[in-house]
Amino acid sequence: MISKNSTLKELNDFSENTLMQQLGIEYLETSDGYVKAKMPVDERTLQPMGILHGGASLALAETIGSLGSVLLTDLSKYEVRGANINANHVGAVSKGYVIGEARIVHQGRYTHVWNIEIKDADGRLISISRLTNMIIEK
Repeated sequence: MISKNSTLKELNDFSENTLMQQLGIEYLETSDGYVKAKMPVDERTLQPMGILHGGASLALAETIGSLGSVLLTDLSKYEVRGANINANHVGAVSKGYVIGEARIVHQGRYTHVWNIEIKDADGRLISISRLTNMIIEK
């Protein structure tokens, strides 16, 4: 089980045999209310026109925002479930990698709201997302 004390290696190992592994998502940094991860832009994440698929961007955004909520939640008493995500794709990238950064903007008792920015390797903004997670009592 993961917790706020998990190392980056433990967090990345926890993603084995999941969508995160299939997309090559790698956690880079975590702190209270913040998660940073990297995702390759390659055959796994491209759409047919040769640019990063918007769905891959959303998968990265939901992955890091959800992990952020998990790290802020007592998992012995609560579960974290995504309730809503939206995105504006404002740039395109066709190779290399993207970096996603999730920052909490609301930490309520039963909801967490995250802003997520995805940028290319040069720091150009590719996508902006907002994620709402429900914190549900077990």
